[in-house]
This record gives sequence, C-alpha cells and structure tokens, in this order.
Amino acid sequence: MASTDKPASPPKTDCPPPAAAAPPSKCPFNYTLVDVALRALLFAATVTSVVVMVTSKQTELVPVAVPGVPTRVPMLLPAKFNHSPAFIYFVAALSVTGLYSIITILASISVLKKPAYSKKFLLFFALWDVVFVGIVASAVGAAGGVAYIGLKGNDHVAWNKICNLYGKFCRHVGSSIAVALFAAVLLVWLSMMSTFILYKKIRD
Repeated sequence: MASTDKPASPPKTDCPPPAAAAPPSKCPFNYTLVDVALRALLFAATVTSVVVMVTSKQTELVPVAVPGVPTRVPMLLPAKFNHSPAFIYFVAALSVTGLYSIITILASISVLKKPAYSKKFLLFFALWDVVFVGIVASAVGAAGGVAYIGLKGNDHVAWNKICNLYGKFCRHVGSSIAVALFAAVLLVWLSMMSTFILYKKIRD
C-alpha cells in the first residue's frame, strides 16, 4: 500500500531574502564649479593681455627724412600702444571683458549657494557670453591687422614694416594678441556650456 505521508517542507527562516544589489549611482558633474574655474581663467587671460599690451613701449633711433636735408637724420622715436586706435580699442575691449568676468564669477558663486536661480543666470550667461565673444574677436581682429602691417609692411601702399626696428614692442603686441585669442576661445566654450546646461535644465 502506498504511503500517504507528505514530503517534509523545508524549515522556514525569519531572514528575508537578500536584496538585489543596487546599481552604482553616477556622481553628478558639477558644471557650476567648472564655470567658475573657466571664468577665473578668463579674468586672468584678459588682465594678462591688457598688462602686456599697455607695457609695450620701446624707443629706438630711427632714420627720418627731414625737409631740406639730403640724408635721413637718426632720431629717437618711441613706439607705444596708444599710438594706434586699434590697440586702444583692444585695451578697452579686454578691460571691459575682464570686468564682465568678475561679475559672472560672483554670479556663478551665487548659483552654487542658491541653485533655484540657476536658470535665470544661465540665460544671462548664454546671451552675454556671445556678446563678449564678438567684442573680443573684433578687438583681436583689429589689433592683429595693425600688428601684421607692422610685421610685414605693405609694398603696394609704401607702408614700411617696423618690427625689424621695434622688436621688443612687436613681441609684446603679438603676445598680448595671442592671450586675447585664448580669452575669445574661452568665451566660446563658456557660451556653449551655458547653453547646453540651460537646455538640460529646461528639458528635465
């Protein structure tokens, strides 16, 4: 006769089943800290560019044609940045950009303390960064054009090059323009980053 005994069930335990391991959480990237760092770098670049341009001064003996004298007479002639309207505009544009970078650094720090206002500040950054990209780019273009004439001259209109005489002055001007170009690239990155973060916040 077949046995009617049921198979013994396994003993119950009070321990709950082990929970599934949670996936590792992604560490959120703090764009605001990067924004503050880039704007501080922008401030350093603009200040460096202005200082290098303002200190570009050199005095050399230059042969000058004097009316009534058959030969050129050597005279001490200075070369300064304020002798060119393009260089004056360059210094003014970079100075205003440096002031703008200070204001935006303070605004970015306030966003770190009060994230609720981040969308308003990001819209402000996205708009004004583009404006200052244009300002710095125009200043670099104007100063670069004058610097190129000083370096190469122009035979078609009898504009003589001066960098063979004012080497130190030209090196200052060239270095200042190079740093300003770096500042313009930083502004492009800041504008793109502000627009990207603003888009993400609106989408979320």
